Amino acid sequence: MAITKGIDQLLAAARAKIEEIPAADALALQDDDSVQIVDIRDVRELDREGMIPGALHAPRGMLEFWVDPASPYHRDVFASGKKFVLYCASGWRSALAAETLQDMGLEPVAHIEGGFTAWKDAGGPVAERPRKRG
Repeated sequence: MAITKGIDQLLAAARAKIEEIPAADALALQDDDSVQIVDIRDVRELDREGMIPGALHAPRGMLEFWVDPASPYHRDVFASGKKFVLYCASGWRSALAAETLQDMGLEPVAHIEGGFTAWKDAGGPVAERPRKRG
C-alpha cells in the first residue's frame, strides 16, 4: 500500500497555514506574560536534553485532549487567552501540532521554526525538566 501524502507534503501544508517564529525571535517571547511556550516533546527528550525555562510540557500525544474544554483531560492554561508557541526537537511535530490546534480554533498559536535545536543554536537558555513531587 502506497501512502498518498508524505511528511514533506504534510509539513508544507502546515507551514502554509501557521505562524513560524524564528528561534532568535522566540528568545524575546520567553518573558512575555501574554505568551505560553509549550514543549510537546516526549518526556525522555526532556530528561535527556532539558527544556526552555518556563515552558509548559504538554506531550504531543495528549495535546488535543488538554486543549479541548469538553475533554476530561482539559487543562485550564489552554483557556487562558495567551498566545501558545509550540516547539519540539526540530520543528516538524510542532508545525503539525500548531496546525491541528489552529484547526481546533485555538488562537493565537505558532511554533518555533527549527524547534529546540534552533533555540539552543540561537543561544537560548536550557533548564532541566522540573521533577514532580511524589
